[in-house]
Amino acid sequence: MLLLPLALFFFISIFFYVFAIHFSGSCNQADFKPILRELLATHPGLEFLQSTPDFQERYAETVVCRIFFYVNRSGNGQLTLRELKHGNLIAAMHHADEEKDINKILRYFSYEHFYVIYCIFWELDTDHDFLIDKENLIRYGNHALTYRIVGRIFSQVPRNFSSNIEGKMAYEDFVYFVLAEEDKSSEPSLEYWFKCIDLDGNGVITVNEMQYFYEEQFHRIECMAQEPILFEDILCQIVDMIKPEREDSITLRDFKGCKLSGHIFNILFNLNKFMAFETRDPFLIRQEREDPSLTDWDRFAHREYTRLSIEDEGDKNEGIEVWKRSVEAPF
Repeated sequence: MLLLPLALFFFISIFFYVFAIHFSGSCNQADFKPILRELLATHPGLEFLQSTPDFQERYAETVVCRIFFYVNRSGNGQLTLRELKHGNLIAAMHHADEEKDINKILRYFSYEHFYVIYCIFWELDTDHDFLIDKENLIRYGNHALTYRIVGRIFSQVPRNFSSNIEGKMAYEDFVYFVLAEEDKSSEPSLEYWFKCIDLDGNGVITVNEMQYFYEEQFHRIECMAQEPILFEDILCQIVDMIKPEREDSITLRDFKGCKLSGHIFNILFNLNKFMAFETRDPFLIRQEREDPSLTDWDRFAHREYTRLSIEDEGDKNEGIEVWKRSVEAPF
C-alpha cells in the first residue's frame, strides 16, 4: 500500500532534516535512493519491474537525474530545502502517491519517459559500453545537430560530465542533454544552451558568436540543395523575436523573457528543428493548442514512445519480456 500524501510529505521533511539540513544543508543524488526504492517497492504501476533489479536501478537513476535537472537550479548537484520548496517535486510525489498509472505522472516518474530516454541512448551507444562519444551524439535526432555544438557539449561547457573518461558521455550526462534538447523552453535548458553559445563565457551572446554557429547551418542547408537564409536576415529574425535590450549582445535574461527562445537555438545548431519550424505542421500547431499544459518534452516523449511501440509491435511476446530484450545487453 502506498504511503498517504501527508505521510509522504512528512517522510520527505524528516529525510531532509536528518540527512541533509542537520549535516550540510543539502542533499545529493545518492540521498534520493531510499525514496526511489520505496516507490519501486510499493507503486502498482512499477510492479512489473520487481523481477529486474538492474532495470529498476536505471529507472531510478533517470528519475533522479530529471529531478536534479529541473529542481537543482544552482546546478551544483546539491539540492537544498529552499530549492525543494520552490520546485514541483513535492507535488509530483503527491501525484505519484495518488495515481496508480505511473505513466500519467509526467513530472519525473513516468516509466514511458524513462523508456524513451533509455532506448535512444541505447540506439546511440553502438558498442554498448554505456558511454557515447561525439560521433555517437552526432547521430542524435537523425543527425540534427552541428559538429560545433556537439563539440561544445563535449568540452563540458554546459555541464561537467560524470563519466570521468575523456571524450565520453555517461548515461547521466545524456539524460541532462536530452532534456535540454527536447524542451528548450525550460529555464534549465535555456541556461544549458546559453553557456554553449557564449563562447567566451562573459554572460552575453554577441553577433559574432551567433554567426559562428550559424555558419555550419548555412553550409548544411546548401548541401541539401536548398537556398539558405543569409545570416543578416537570421539576425533580424532573432532580434525581432527576442527584442533584447541591446541588439549586439543578448543576455540570458533576454532569452528567458522570450517564448520563442528555443527556436532561436534551433536556428543556430539544430537543422531538422529549424526546417520544421519554418514549415510548421498544422497538426502539431493544433496539438499544442488543444493541450497547452503539455511541455515540449511531454510531446516529444509521447511521439518517441509511439515510434518505439510500433517498432516492437511485431513481437509476439508481451509485457516485461519485450522490454527486457530491447535493453538486455547492458545487464
